[in-house]
Parts: sequence; C-alpha cells; structure tokens
Amino acid sequence: MSSPILCYSEKNFTSLCDELAKRDADLHKIILRHGYPSPWVRPNTFQTLVLSILEQQVSLAAAYAAFDRLRKKIGLVTPKKLMALTDAELRDCYFTRQKIVYARGLAQAVISKQIRLRNMEQLSDQEVYEQLIPLKGIGPWTIDVYLMHALRRTDQFPLGDVALVNSLKKVKRMRPTVSKERMLTVAAKWKPYRSIAAFILWHAYMQEKGTRISH
Repeated sequence: MSSPILCYSEKNFTSLCDELAKRDADLHKIILRHGYPSPWVRPNTFQTLVLSILEQQVSLAAAYAAFDRLRKKIGLVTPKKLMALTDAELRDCYFTRQKIVYARGLAQAVISKQIRLRNMEQLSDQEVYEQLIPLKGIGPWTIDVYLMHALRRTDQFPLGDVALVNSLKKVKRMRPTVSKERMLTVAAKWKPYRSIAAFILWHAYMQEKGTRISH
C-alpha cells in the first residue's frame, strides 16, 4: 500500500510550524523572533516551472526581472506562447542560452503531453521526480521547489538552495565546510515536515537580510 501524499495548506500550515517548534528549540526561537513564515504557494502551472528555471543559480531579483519582462511581453506564460518567441526575443527577456533550451524543452514536453502537470497532484514525490528529471535543465533543486511551492508537499529539503543552506548553517551553528550528509542528518529530524522547516529557515534568512520575495 502506497504512503499517503502529505500536503500543507493555509489551514494547517501554522499548526505544522508549531509541531516543529515543539521538536526543535532553534526553529522555535525563529518563530518567537520573526513570527510565522507565510506559506509560499504558487499555482501548478507551466508558468510556475518557467519561473523556477529562471531562478536557477541567480538572485531572486534577477529571476523576477526576467520573469516580469517575459510576462509584459506575452501575458500569461503558456507553452505555445513561449515557443512562438524567437531566441532573440527570449534573450531580450534576460534568458541565457541555456535557459532558452530548458524552457523550450519544458514547453515541448507539455505540448506533446510527455508531462501532464495536473496529473502530478496525484503522484508521489518520487513519481513526480521520475517524470521531471529526464527533462534537460530540470534538476533536483527545481523539482524540490516545484514539489514544495506548486504541489504543497511537506517533506522537501532542497540543499541546492544557497539561502537555505546558509540559514541552516547559521541556525544550527555548523562549520562552513559541513558536509551535505551532515546537513541531511540534521534535517531528517524534521521528517515528514522538512518543507515547513525550510520555510522557517528561509523566513529567518530573509528577515535578517531584509529581503522580500514575490510568490
């Protein structure tokens, strides 16, 4: 029998934060100091995955600048609209050569029904991973972010995210050279709510940096 799919919602998000605060004094301190994080939810759409591609390995400000320029050009970002743009038009929206390839590959996969985003809501985390990982430019970080924000899954911990790793190291007083394995061991104590722990850690990082994000 397969495990139930665990998702957070606006109704249960605060109680899940409270559950983690009971388990972990450091997370409790973050909530006491900065309040609860907001559930960072995005729609389960092609547009959301394009934004995730744009966010790869750049600042949030740079990603949103590109995304906003794209939306001003074509409105709602759909596979057919994106495929209708030339490479020059995408470069004008601050897409790199690689991200043009990634976005076009994703668009083609959706158009051909190689992937069906609505169906992802019924799949396990592992099944979602297996559907998306063959696509060029869609790696573990992008899939984790999609699972967390679009599918609202409760147990992702994207160690490919620099802000999350930096916050984890600071909150848990880890060495700068701490191994990935050690970080995963610490995060394992938060199962099956590692996504919620990540939201709390991001919240601490952004509050201290004075950073704002667009959902």
